[in-house]
This record gives sequence, C-alpha cells and structure tokens, in this order.
Amino acid sequence: MDTPTVLVIAVGLAMDAFAVSVTYGLSFRHRRHGDAFKIAAAFGLFQAGMPVLGWLAGLTFRHWFEAYDHWVALGLLCFIGGKMIYDGWRSNPSEEPAALSHAPGTLLLLALATSIDAVAVGLALSVLQVSIGEPVLVIGVVTFVLSYAGIVLGHELTAWLRRHGRRAIQTAGGLILIGIGVRIAYSHIVTGGGI
Repeated sequence: MDTPTVLVIAVGLAMDAFAVSVTYGLSFRHRRHGDAFKIAAAFGLFQAGMPVLGWLAGLTFRHWFEAYDHWVALGLLCFIGGKMIYDGWRSNPSEEPAALSHAPGTLLLLALATSIDAVAVGLALSVLQVSIGEPVLVIGVVTFVLSYAGIVLGHELTAWLRRHGRRAIQTAGGLILIGIGVRIAYSHIVTGGGI
C-alpha cells in the first residue's frame, strides 16, 4: 500500500479523535500543553493499536465484530456526551464550564470509542496481506498531530463560546460526541461502513 493511500486512511480515521479533541479544548480555561499532549497521545496510541488488533485477528472474528462495533461506539459516545449536556444544564449557568474529564477512565473510553473503526482497517490490511508497520506508525502520528491541533482550536474557540456561559460549552461538547456516535452507527447501518 502506497504512502498517500495510508495518509488518506490515517486522516479519515483521525477525524473522530480530532472532533473529541476540540471538545477537550473548549473546556480548557488556560492552554495546558501537558494535558493536550497526554490526550493527543492517548488518541494516537489507541488509533495505532486498534489496526494491529484487527490485523492480528484477521478474518476469524470479522463478522462478529462488524456486527456490533458501531453500537459500542454509539453507546459510549452518547453516554459521555449526554452526561456533559446534563452536567451543563444541571449546574449554575454563571459558573465556569467544567473540563471534560481527564480521568484515565473517561479518556480510555473516548480513545476506545473513537478508534473502534480502526480495527476494520487492520482487518482489511490483513486480508490484503499488507505489512502493518508503516500504516500503524502513520495512523498514530497523524492522529496525535490532529488531536493536538483540535485541542488548540477548541481552546481558541472558548473565548467566543465563554460569553454564552457553561451551558453552551457543555452542550456543544456533548452534541459533538453524540454526533460522532450517530455518524459511526449511520455509516455502518446505512452505507455498510466501508473504509
């Protein structure tokens, strides 16, 4: 598989992580490079690791996984997004918006939910008997870079959104996560979820 093709696949896979990263950036009061690096690294590692799992699994579990992966992603993202919206509307609108949790559990769920589609890429590479080394490296690096950029972009948008208070930021972030989940489910149910 040539490098331009791998880059296109990597960018496509990284879009969900990018959108979630924007959500993280929206909730940062101050630019925090350490947190941004940690979040981007988590997304990059998961996005790189999932194709390896798919590649190793080959065709053995393909039909089972393809039948349920979109429901798992939809459930995780809707749960976290719904909780953000609920928390935003439950609290005092004049308070500062709470950051999307950096707790390992939340970050793990988001990294998993946004990288599930990458397993299908690994399965495809396995079927095509393509070496997994270069694609995994490119996917991980592209996801890291776009995730970090998403956090910075989200932080820059915060000044504008902050005028509308906590509810607008929490609701925007929650709707982004739910939208990603719906898009993943839609692509698998309606269009077959091709890579």
